[in-house]
Amino acid sequence: MTALNLTRKLIQSHLTSGEMVVGQEIGLAIDQTLAHDATGQMAMLQFEALGFPKVATKRSVFYVDHNILQIGFENADDHAYLASAAKKLGAYFSKAGNGICHQVNLESFSRPGDSLLGADSHTTTAGAVGELAIGAGGLDVAVAMGGQPFYLPMPEVYGIRLVGSLAPMVRAKDLALEVLRILGVAGGRDKILEFFGPALENLSVTERATIANMSIETGAITAVFPADGKTREFLAERGRAIDFTPLAADPEATYDKLISIDLATLTPLAAGPHSPGNVKPVSDIAGLPVDQVAIGSCTNSSLADLLTVAAILKGHKIPPNVSLVIAPGSREVYLALAKAGALADFIDAGARIMEVACGFCNGVGQAPKTNGVSLRTSNRNFPGRSGTPSGQLYLVSPETAAYSALKGHLADPRDLRHINVPEPQITPVDLSLVVPPAPANEALDLVIERGPNIAPLPRFTPLPETLTAKVTLTLGDNVTTDDILPAGAHILALRANIPAISKYIFHNIDPTFPERQLKGPGIVVAGVNYGQGSSREHAALAPRYLGLAAVLAVSFARIHKANLINFGILPLELVNPEERALFTPGQTITVDLTKIAAGAILTVQIPALNKDILAKLAVSERAAATLKAGGLLAQLAAKA
Repeated sequence: MTALNLTRKLIQSHLTSGEMVVGQEIGLAIDQTLAHDATGQMAMLQFEALGFPKVATKRSVFYVDHNILQIGFENADDHAYLASAAKKLGAYFSKAGNGICHQVNLESFSRPGDSLLGADSHTTTAGAVGELAIGAGGLDVAVAMGGQPFYLPMPEVYGIRLVGSLAPMVRAKDLALEVLRILGVAGGRDKILEFFGPALENLSVTERATIANMSIETGAITAVFPADGKTREFLAERGRAIDFTPLAADPEATYDKLISIDLATLTPLAAGPHSPGNVKPVSDIAGLPVDQVAIGSCTNSSLADLLTVAAILKGHKIPPNVSLVIAPGSREVYLALAKAGALADFIDAGARIMEVACGFCNGVGQAPKTNGVSLRTSNRNFPGRSGTPSGQLYLVSPETAAYSALKGHLADPRDLRHINVPEPQITPVDLSLVVPPAPANEALDLVIERGPNIAPLPRFTPLPETLTAKVTLTLGDNVTTDDILPAGAHILALRANIPAISKYIFHNIDPTFPERQLKGPGIVVAGVNYGQGSSREHAALAPRYLGLAAVLAVSFARIHKANLINFGILPLELVNPEERALFTPGQTITVDLTKIAAGAILTVQIPALNKDILAKLAVSERAAATLKAGGLLAQLAAKA
C-alpha cells in the first residue's frame, strides 16, 4: 500500500471525481462552508439564483465581521438579508460581536478530517486542526452549499519539516514570515503546504493557525497540520473532545518538495511595505519611528497572543506620539481577557479597544496618517489597504508590535526582560450569538429581508465566436484584488450592489477605468500572479458587469482565475511573456473564440501592429464549457 502524506489522505477521503495526478482536475465533496458580510451577500444571492431549496452541507455559517461600522443603511441591509436568508435556507448566522469568522470557526466548528470551503482567502486558518480548508469565490461556495463538488487541479504538496524550538520572543508569526521569505508571494502558488516534524510538539493550535492563515500569502491553496495531542487539547478545552480524530501522514510519506526549517535559527521578522513577501529581520530595521500599532486580525488575535501583549504592556505607558489599538478575535477571547484583567492592562497602558471584528485589517477604520508608519499583526500590507494610500505598513508579531508601541519605534522584542504570561483560562464554546436555521416547518413561512441595497444579480450572455475588444488597461506584476477593487468601509457597504460597486474598479490605479470600460468589450493586460490576495469575487464580477471580456497575463493567482472563469472572463496566459510589452491602452485586439477548449492555444491579433500573439487557455474542459456559456450562472440557467 502506497504511503500517503496527510494532504493526499484528506483529498482522497473527499474525492468525487478525477484522480490524484498533479495537474488533473479533481472534484472534492465539501463538508462545511463559511462566508462573511463582505462575500456572503453575493454567495447567498447566487445560492438563491441556483435554485437550491436548502443548504446541503453538514454546516454552513455566515459571519458578520468585516464591516460592522454602520455608516449608512447599506450595511444594515446586508446584515438583515444574510440573517433572514440564512434562517430560511438552512445556514447558521454569527451576529456582529461574535468575532472574526476564522477565529470563531476555529474555536467552534472546525473539525479534523472535514473539508471546509470559505468565501475568504484566509479560510486556510482551519488547516491548523487538520481540516482541508480552502478559500474560494462566493459562487463556488454557493454551489458547495447546494451539495455540489468543488473543483481544482490536483496540487503538488510541499512538505515543511519543522525542527528545534522557538527562542523567547520569537513566535509563530515569525515562522509564517520565514516561510514567506523562502517562497515569496508566488512560490507556493497552486501548492498545498503540509507542516510536520518534531517541533510541532511545542506549537499550539493557535500558533499553527497563524502559520496556516498566512500560507495563502505565498499563493498556496492551503496549509495542513496533523491532528495530534495539541489538537485534542485545544478541542477538549472548548468542550469539543468528540470532534477530535487523530490524523497524520504515513511514516514513509513523500512530498513534491521538502523544506526544512530549524526554529532555533529564527529571529523576529517584519514584512515591510508593500508586500507580505518583503521580509527582513527586525534587528536590521530597528529604530524606525512608529506612528501607529494595530494588534488583532484573524492572524494574531487569539487569547494567548493578547495575554502576551497584556503582559508586555502591564505597568507601562505608550508614548504620546503612538496610537495603539487592540482588537480581540472573538467574543470568547474578549470575555477571557476581561476575566484575566488584561483589558485593564491594555487601557492603563493607553491602548484603545476595538470591536471584535476585522476592522483595521481590511481598511475599516484606523487608517494611519499620511506617510504614517503602522505596525500591524495582520496578514497583508498591500498599497492603500489601510485606507491611506501612502501608509507604510509593517507586518510583525504581537510581541514585536507591543514592545515597539512602548518604545515608540520598531524594536526587537528579544531585548525584553522576562515577562509573566498567565495561562489562558478557556471556557467551553458559547454559541449564544450564533443563530441556527429555522426548523423546516417554520422556514416555509419566513420572508427574506431585501432592502434597497440588495440589488439583483447581473445576467451575462455566452461568448461570441470572435472577440473584438480594446485594451483598457496595462499593468505590472502581482496585481492584487485590492488593486482591482479597494477595501474600506464605503466600498464594502456596496458588496450586494454590483452596479454601484463597479464604479470603484481600479479606483486607486485609474479612476477613469469604469467609464472607459463601459464603452465596449475590453481586455486588461498584466504580468505574473495577477489577482493575488483576497478571494473577493467582486474583483471579477464587477469588471464583467462593466464589459471586461478577457485578462491577458503571464500568470494568475488561483482563486482569482477561478472567479474570472465563473463570470465568463477569459483568463489568457501569454505563451511568450516578453510580448506583454507590445500591448498599449486603446489598441484594438481580436481573438477567434471558436477554438476554446482545455489547454487551447488562441491567437490574439493586434491589427495595428500586424502581430499575432499566442495565448494559452490553461483550464479544464469543464471550465472551458463554463466560459463558452458566459459564466457559471449563465451555464446552469441554460441547463435548467
